[in-house]
Amino acid sequence: MRHGLFLVFFAFLIVPIFAAPPAISTLSIDELRPGQRGQVWTVFRGTEPEPFEVEVTGVVRNALGPGKSLILCQLTDPRVQNMGAVAGMSGSPLYIDGKLAGALSYQIQRFETVRYAGFTPAADLAEVRDKPDLTPVKIRVTPVATFNPTSSDRSFASTYTPLQPAFTLSGLSPQVVDLIAPHFAALGLNATALGGSTLAAASAASTSTPPAPLRAGSAIAVALATGDITIAGTGTVSSVDGQRITAFGHAMLALGDVELPLCTAEIVTILPSNLTSVKIANTGAIVGTITQDRLSAVSGTLGPGPAMTAVQVEIAPTSLTARTLRFQVARHTQLTPALIAAGLTQAIVGSNDGALAHGFSITSNISFSPTQTLTTRSLHAGPQAFAQGLNQFVRSLAQDLQNPYEKIFPSSIHFTVEALTTNPAVTVDLFQLSRATVRAGETITATLAWRDFQGEAHREIITLPIDPAWTGKTLEIILGPGPALDELTGRPAVIAAATLRSFDSYLSAMRDDRPRDGLCLAIAEKSTLFSDETTSTPEIPGSIERIARAADEARFQKRDAVLPLFERHVLSGKLTSVIIRRPLRVVD
Repeated sequence: MRHGLFLVFFAFLIVPIFAAPPAISTLSIDELRPGQRGQVWTVFRGTEPEPFEVEVTGVVRNALGPGKSLILCQLTDPRVQNMGAVAGMSGSPLYIDGKLAGALSYQIQRFETVRYAGFTPAADLAEVRDKPDLTPVKIRVTPVATFNPTSSDRSFASTYTPLQPAFTLSGLSPQVVDLIAPHFAALGLNATALGGSTLAAASAASTSTPPAPLRAGSAIAVALATGDITIAGTGTVSSVDGQRITAFGHAMLALGDVELPLCTAEIVTILPSNLTSVKIANTGAIVGTITQDRLSAVSGTLGPGPAMTAVQVEIAPTSLTARTLRFQVARHTQLTPALIAAGLTQAIVGSNDGALAHGFSITSNISFSPTQTLTTRSLHAGPQAFAQGLNQFVRSLAQDLQNPYEKIFPSSIHFTVEALTTNPAVTVDLFQLSRATVRAGETITATLAWRDFQGEAHREIITLPIDPAWTGKTLEIILGPGPALDELTGRPAVIAAATLRSFDSYLSAMRDDRPRDGLCLAIAEKSTLFSDETTSTPEIPGSIERIARAADEARFQKRDAVLPLFERHVLSGKLTSVIIRRPLRVVD
């Protein structure tokens, strides 16, 4: 059974002084005419917005759904005509006759001879801006549609394709980016390692020079992680209304109500491409909180940043000094596991330290409050084995985040990675019982033989007592990893919300896991278990079961499982996945 973990409250309180810009009047799509000239403001390099010219082609009505139209413009400026709409220009405001008409947001074609782009109308931007900010809910991510042409036509998109924000991953080596990319892609996050960050983990809450005021056309970044590991999507400000900011012109990840850091950004350059041009950016200081991630835009408020999960990954000293990574990640059930895994993988895989090659342990210390803590430990047979098992690690973190009982997140998460002197992987060659039938009160022996990673042979003789109370029973001797025995004994891999009644009982269930290293040796009998939350009682009278289940069928469960009568932990500090079951009969 794998459960629990994660998330915190650690806000960066950077409150720059932003002068309220003058109100900008808007132009409705009904006022647009083909041939009208407009200017689009964006940052080509540095932080200063510049205009480029476009010409209105027309309005595509209901292009994105009922009432959601697109303004189609030809990119007439030579600088943009050569490279097309650029990832990172998302949200660049379009002005016609001094009025805000929309924001650059959609790519129309690939490899076209004349460059066009789609613009989200100003009214749709305002709709997102004016939505009330609510507490984010735990929802499943619906990834933004990505371009995926068929093999028969790779020059033409069958749907309007949002200009993806230029997601950058700084602090991660290319090897780590390749490993974590599939997990990000599953969330709709197409990331590139091209980019950087000027926001240091230790100094995120204090900056000597306030950032320049944001205005329409400024480059911004919406961060998912900040610090030694920074993951952020770069786009462009569409409008600033007092302390309210609207950007991107389309969804970032379509998360709905969110709490994500809003950061300044510096554009290093634009990489032109016939396929997808992209801005290379440095993510800067946190200057606010994005609270809406909707179809037509992202929107938020300038001022303090949001609460985030503070993560520290410490590599215990293997030579003269230790290595420590410190970063913060956004609080979101689906995003957070992959973000944390990226930082942990970087600490383990993305360095020149070869001391972890023999294997290592990871100890996780999670503190929800002074009285609500959780500690787990796992073994790994070297960086390659960890990388190969990354899918399972991310799934485990995702299960750990399923806390439907309280709006509570860990106040701190501390990983300690310690090198092992020998590889913990072993191969079990033999598991043999001295007898399959035994008299009550006697003992039997189990012979366990194994080879370590280098092939050296080992053997252990284990004495198993036979309780007279087991007389007449047909039992099983089970040898297997702790999580496998957890499952055989009827403990679910994921706790259903209805089976528990409080966060404290949830934490208690998480602490009740069997060891994840070595093997558990158990003498067990088949039974029918009746569970109240996570406490199980074997073979209760039918009348009691009926009364309890009638009162709360979700809380009280009945299932077939094995009931351990005797348990022992063997091969402590070793790793093996073998599961062996042997029959045992106890007679007078």
